[in-house]
Amino acid sequence: MKSFFFLIVLLALFAGCAENKKPADRMTDDELRAFADELAHQYIITDGHVDLPFRLKMSNFRVEREYMGIPIQTDEGDFDYERAKKGGLDAPFMSIYIPSSYQLQPDMGKALADSLINMVRGIAENIPDKFALANTPEDVQRNFEEGKISLPMGMENGAPVGNDIANVKYFHERGIRYITLTHGKDNQICDSSYDTTSTWNGLSPYGREVVAEMNRVGIMVDISHVSDSTFYQVMKLTKVPVIASHSSCRAFTPGFIRNMSDDMIKKLGENGGVIQINFGSTFLDSAVSQQNDINRKKLQEQLSAQNLSFRDSLAKPIIEQFRKDNPSLYADVETVANHIDHVVKLAGINHVGIGSDYDGVGDSLPTGLKDVSQYPNLIYSLLKRGYTEEDIEKICYKNVFRVWSQVTEAAE
Repeated sequence: MKSFFFLIVLLALFAGCAENKKPADRMTDDELRAFADELAHQYIITDGHVDLPFRLKMSNFRVEREYMGIPIQTDEGDFDYERAKKGGLDAPFMSIYIPSSYQLQPDMGKALADSLINMVRGIAENIPDKFALANTPEDVQRNFEEGKISLPMGMENGAPVGNDIANVKYFHERGIRYITLTHGKDNQICDSSYDTTSTWNGLSPYGREVVAEMNRVGIMVDISHVSDSTFYQVMKLTKVPVIASHSSCRAFTPGFIRNMSDDMIKKLGENGGVIQINFGSTFLDSAVSQQNDINRKKLQEQLSAQNLSFRDSLAKPIIEQFRKDNPSLYADVETVANHIDHVVKLAGINHVGIGSDYDGVGDSLPTGLKDVSQYPNLIYSLLKRGYTEEDIEKICYKNVFRVWSQVTEAAE
């Protein structure tokens, strides 16, 4: 009887605590924004694709505090430590980006890949109180508890694997945890969504070996950038779930093959995989992209009429005035949420995440998500749409961690 009475008391206390916590649909707008910011810092946020390493390599940075050119605080680009902490970003996958032009070099970009990996490792070694490497979800969790930003790595373009299958294991040992099979051109592994050559009509025979070896050693297969035929062949071949580290939904951008079709998203869900939504306006809204293309064509015609190119000094005032009169259009944070809604409708809440492409899509980022400080704006939008805290947690990191862990466990 005493036990029963004690249980009643506990239930009453629990009900009281639950009542004190105001549901999202009863919060004021200011309360909801504050709650979104709270969740952004309460949960780990992982972003599938941040192009910081290549930006650092290609840019000359001038920052208030500089470690090997690594920004702690800067107005340049989309990522620095302070903005990342403000936005709640905990585990940005550093993109080891290999431009397609490197495929023509004798080493197929391997030296560049190694140099970018060394750069990321250097960040963690030189600023150990702020950054740390992460090869597993457990590493990220530990770093999160210590207040550090984790730097897992993914290689964008599998060209550096070359024609030696042993390089798959080599890059795993160097810390690469996903490989985007190709980039802007067909390579030795597969066909690209941006290329019309159809060199292999999907995966090459060697590419099939690469996918199998990635499964074996524990590297996630990333199907962003690949052709549709490549995607479907990977789905048949892989023994574990795969990711699209920075792609969006083709339903909003008809004809933009770089994004995923509804059927591909459904197949990815059936595979157990995750699509991480790209923030570039081109990926989000075809109407915005088309109008910007029209403006670019008009400007080009205006310059050509005066025998000028974009690089001519005399063209500068013309370009500035044109852009003032014809400002670029952008998608917004609500558009990103629309893509998340679409994936959830097609594949379910367990198969969507964040893959911003920060530092990789130039100035096309949507209003409300202009840099890594603004993830709370997306969480706010999702809360307004009725997403639960559990849903938010899955989108922020749990879905990707599930795939990452499954790939690792299958390899072990």
